[in-house]
Amino acid sequence: MILDRIKLAVDRLIAAFSILVMIALVVCVVWQVFSRYVLSQPSTFTDELARYLMIWVGLLGAAYTVGAQRHLAIDLLSLSLPERKRVAVSIFINLSIFLFAALVIVTGGLKLIAKTLATAQVSAAMQIPMGYVYIVLPLSGAIIMFYALWFMVKGARTLAQPAQEAR
Repeated sequence: MILDRIKLAVDRLIAAFSILVMIALVVCVVWQVFSRYVLSQPSTFTDELARYLMIWVGLLGAAYTVGAQRHLAIDLLSLSLPERKRVAVSIFINLSIFLFAALVIVTGGLKLIAKTLATAQVSAAMQIPMGYVYIVLPLSGAIIMFYALWFMVKGARTLAQPAQEAR
């Protein structure tokens, strides 16, 4: 199915991008330590860049985790349910994740970006618009929404499958 291929592409893209961001984060931190303790002149922008890269890797990692269904879950109740009810609970959970991502992460992120760009807020050391830093919010929210939708469709197919076999 096309959604499966899209999910695989999104998984690979997020994984590759997260790896690149983590490498950049490690380079920033190593340079910060080196410039501070060896050169005795701490770099001003690497501390701030590392902070923003950590935000990006954290939010994109959260989106990737939702896609892998490895997010924090209390599954004591759902594990005791029969298969069809477990799938129904999974659909409800993914619907809740979808709505949270849409209403809070995407909508709130877009409002935050608009507000910071309207007020021309820039970062202290790098002097970049803060809206560019916060763009990861609606981006990761949209990815979370895609994954939740994918799992809802997969669950709906699972629920529909026995009904098709009975015909």
